[in-house]
Amino acid sequence: MNSPQFTAEPSPSPSPSDADPYPHPVPYDVIIAGCGPTGAMLAAELRLHDVRVLVLEKETEPAPFVRIVGLHIRSLELMAMRGLLDRVLEHGRRRPAAGFFAGISKPAPEGLDSAHAYLLGIPHPVIVRLLEEHAVQLGAQVRRGCAVAGFEQDDEGVTVDLADGERLRARYLVGCDGGRSAVRKLLGVGFPGEPSRTETLMGEMEVGVPQEEVAAKVAEIGETNKRFWLRPFGGGAYSVVVPAAGVADRAEPPTLQDFKQQLRAIAGTDFGVHSPRWLSRFGDATRLAERYRVGRVLLAGDAAHIHPPTGGQGLNLGVQDAFNLGWKLAAQLCGWAPEKLLDSYQTERRPVAENVLDNTRAQMELHSTEPGPQALRRLLTELMDIDEVNRRLIEKIAAIDIRYDFGDGPDLLGRRLRDIDVEQGHLYGLLHRGRGLLLDRTARLTVGGWSDRVDHLADPTAVLDVPCVLLRPDGHVAWIGDDQQDLDAHLSRWFGKPAN
Repeated sequence: MNSPQFTAEPSPSPSPSDADPYPHPVPYDVIIAGCGPTGAMLAAELRLHDVRVLVLEKETEPAPFVRIVGLHIRSLELMAMRGLLDRVLEHGRRRPAAGFFAGISKPAPEGLDSAHAYLLGIPHPVIVRLLEEHAVQLGAQVRRGCAVAGFEQDDEGVTVDLADGERLRARYLVGCDGGRSAVRKLLGVGFPGEPSRTETLMGEMEVGVPQEEVAAKVAEIGETNKRFWLRPFGGGAYSVVVPAAGVADRAEPPTLQDFKQQLRAIAGTDFGVHSPRWLSRFGDATRLAERYRVGRVLLAGDAAHIHPPTGGQGLNLGVQDAFNLGWKLAAQLCGWAPEKLLDSYQTERRPVAENVLDNTRAQMELHSTEPGPQALRRLLTELMDIDEVNRRLIEKIAAIDIRYDFGDGPDLLGRRLRDIDVEQGHLYGLLHRGRGLLLDRTARLTVGGWSDRVDHLADPTAVLDVPCVLLRPDGHVAWIGDDQQDLDAHLSRWFGKPAN
């Protein structure tokens, strides 16, 4: 933080005599570094509120390889809230919501509290493309081949320096630029945690032996080694995952020879692998940013937290960060945000990331082939025959167990509301615009001066166990009751002063 190129806390605004190359108002409200799922989703959320957004992506082209990722229940619900689910489902493959925790195979619990209780496997480049297209259709600008090299912030905004020497100006900057985030490093925010202790090789290639032979060997080894598999991917190719011999520089991709060597060490054969389409490695580093916000600069997604991919939670965690941050940052920019609303992004989301980091640590221990972890794995496998244990772990991985601390109240307060039936069809269909919603079963309440930010549905037939609920734009229940005065107080808490 000794470089004059950037500052963590806002520096004083320049005096009128200082040269200011930027006209006012600033050209952009928000610059987002990184156009992965988190950055693209955040851009779209901001555009729902007419925020001027520029997304900078340092890569000129999408990644050349196809990695399958899983959208868990909560992320599928968020897609439904913004009218994206049907589009996403066209490109994915559904599977039961089961077997996520440490790869322990148990059936999905019955009656999960969601209308979207399944996992959707989808190619990573496809979900990135769909979310980027969504953001662009809403009016976001995306520029590729643009890397953030530095920035300075003051009381009015952030000046961003690009690697090619160009300078840009925005009111806020959000780093969604991955685990090696340039924004986080320039901001000087600590990223404590544990470095990688183990690494895993992952790639896509063809094999030179019959499928039956591959399946038999994988089944045999998979009894004790959950970090090993070969799965048919289509077109004659296999997805290959195998533990690495040690921890190497992740900037250096592995070679086909590395795969052969490790396959022989673990399986006694290299299966005649050949013709790789792509090869990569991942580690089990676990880190969490000390702060999610410093002045006008914020962090989201992998820029704020990294963890092993076990359980498939990383992409989902980032997309859910974007959903939480988007409407709050928009409220700040639109001038109606209550005090500390933007700070609640860190207050709510950082504990969620802490919980994800802890459950991935636990899962990685259960992947170990050592006698102690294997004994724990056998014990947990037995305990997961108890429905409540199995359900608790699935809800944790699928992120439908989250309850933000909104104060004392019924258990539903602070939780997300499932996609219930209403007169107009489904609840989530009413949330496409990213606004708050009062679901009023008494038909006696009003949103009054907040109608520019909150919709009102008077529906006595809504399938709900409480009189009325106030939903935030991210679908979490902000208030429960039937008293207008109490409602007005909570509208002020979450949506600021009324317009009239």
